[in-house]
Amino acid sequence: MMQAVIDTLNGTPVRAWKGGQGGTPLVFLHGFEQHPGAAPFLSKLAASRPVLAPEHPGFGASGGASEMAGILDLALHYRQWLEPLVAEHGPVDLMGHSLGGMFAAEIAAIFPHLVRRLVLVDAYGLWLDDVPMPDPFVIPAPQLDAAKWADPATWAGAEPNSHDGAAADYVYYRSANLGAASRFMWPIPDRGLSRRLPLIRAQTLVVHGERDGLVPPAYADAFARAIPGARTAIIAKAGHLPMIEQEAAFLDAVGGFLG
Repeated sequence: MMQAVIDTLNGTPVRAWKGGQGGTPLVFLHGFEQHPGAAPFLSKLAASRPVLAPEHPGFGASGGASEMAGILDLALHYRQWLEPLVAEHGPVDLMGHSLGGMFAAEIAAIFPHLVRRLVLVDAYGLWLDDVPMPDPFVIPAPQLDAAKWADPATWAGAEPNSHDGAAADYVYYRSANLGAASRFMWPIPDRGLSRRLPLIRAQTLVVHGERDGLVPPAYADAFARAIPGARTAIIAKAGHLPMIEQEAAFLDAVGGFLG
């Protein structure tokens, strides 16, 4: 079972969900809309190993957004958060989804000593002129759902999140989350990551929903081509959140890779 805790890093609160024990820790970095909280897929991953899922600076109960002037500041934030864990257990397995995939790839490229294996799930961070992405900050809600889910009729509104309070709190936190995310994704999510991907030394799996309308599958191929030795797993009947929409297939692909 994943439990939320509040840590402090340089005097700034960092909320994280933690669970599991034994083995190499798995660190999960969430997407641009919100943290999934104690989502079922995280709890299942934590059945066999430690899983830690921090909330990004400026999201939810985590502070520090004003100190993030660029992607290097974000990477340094996570370096400081990860180093005590690495000192105790050795390099971690790092999984990033969506915006968290961009962050995970940057961390693995800039600080390779921190990462043993890397999993990128429908990751932002690149831009292909011939396969443009929609702007997730301006797309109307119905079109966002259609782009995000392979089966929006079933899954729209069902995404797990970390906000269990009143609806007004959810609206407030969502606005703050999107504001924090826009620092790294607007107007396009290209901060030069493509130049750094060849520096990644961790074994890498690129996981992607075959019907992702926010980050089209062509981006999975681009990541895999740029990262030495990377493998790709395309999840059928899934959109931008394969770990929710096709949980079993997602866990099978990730579990086989992480061993």
